[in-house]
Amino acid sequence: MTSHAHSFAPLTIRGRSLLPIVQGGMGVGISAHRLAGSVAREGAVGTIASIDLRHHHEDLLAMCREDHTRPTLERANLIALAREIKAARELSQGRGMIAVNVMKAVSAHADYVRVACDEGANAIVMGAGLPLDLPDLTAGCDIALIPILSDSRGVTLVLKKWMKKGRLPDAIVIEHPAHAGGHLGVGDVADMHDERFGFERVLTELDASFAALGLKREDVPVIVAGGINSHEAVRKWLAAGANGVQIGTPFAVTEEGDAHPEFKRVLVEATPDDIVEFVSVTGLPARAVKTPWLMRYLRNEERIRTKIGARKQTCPSALECLSACGLRDGIEKFGHFCIDTRLAAALRGDVGNGLFFRGREKLPFGAAIRSVRDLIELLLTGATKAAPASC
Repeated sequence: MTSHAHSFAPLTIRGRSLLPIVQGGMGVGISAHRLAGSVAREGAVGTIASIDLRHHHEDLLAMCREDHTRPTLERANLIALAREIKAARELSQGRGMIAVNVMKAVSAHADYVRVACDEGANAIVMGAGLPLDLPDLTAGCDIALIPILSDSRGVTLVLKKWMKKGRLPDAIVIEHPAHAGGHLGVGDVADMHDERFGFERVLTELDASFAALGLKREDVPVIVAGGINSHEAVRKWLAAGANGVQIGTPFAVTEEGDAHPEFKRVLVEATPDDIVEFVSVTGLPARAVKTPWLMRYLRNEERIRTKIGARKQTCPSALECLSACGLRDGIEKFGHFCIDTRLAAALRGDVGNGLFFRGREKLPFGAAIRSVRDLIELLLTGATKAAPASC
């Protein structure tokens, strides 16, 4: 473990004292065991994205090619998640925390939660929908529960529902839709910049919400996420009352990030003009890099909607991964493409066909690919060693 010399108070989750840095969960396969385990080994929170991890396991892909039915695909993904948690725990050497990110919008979310509990993950982080049933799904399991929400109304609703079940969240992530990458917590692309998502405003409103519910602010740590890409930003939000910061894209492009080098290249080379918002097949707005496939899709989106918008399709990947999918279920106002296929292509570095999710802000090291340790050092102290000369 590195001894990052910094002046910030620790982030305490379920009795564990951690660096105030959380690595965001990024699927399909972008944050798997290597990234999550490396982040945890530094004393921070490393997060495995639970969705569709079979792409990292050649034997499981072979099993799926042989029998391309939904039960086999689902079993392969649960085996892969169990392997990734085990490998991340070994890599972390018992330091920090290994979290598993589970999307509520995924039809198998309860199975992923069960595997996270069974395999000894330290925390479950749940977004992409209100995780009202998470305490029930984890009853009897000693695991931290961390919902991802975007405004104080959502937090207050979750707190009230969970308190009726006798459970408080162990921390809460507040994700700003205008800055984060991937799926965003708003109903409409146009709502992204709504003032209710501003971190200052949410932190102030949460003081009032907590007091009204008879809670102290220190009962539930608050972690802010989206657009945090520098030591100055970390310092600003921790000083403003956040207990930690969650960071995604800068971790995706580290040396230890689990994706293909071409995936990292696409992310580091993207300028602000290369990043676009659109409606995903989940019905949620999403943010990604304008790659050839995405630009082709967006140019033809209206025509695709007119042609197949309200027509049900068979799931092209057979995984039926989402509980509601624009393409499969013929939901006209949702996106119409197979997200699993596109994200798996990005993981493999297939620039022509992949969907490359990315946050909006510039990256801490510009176009350089550096280690997890260097990134954490820079975020906490503002200083970093010179990059080793490449051979």
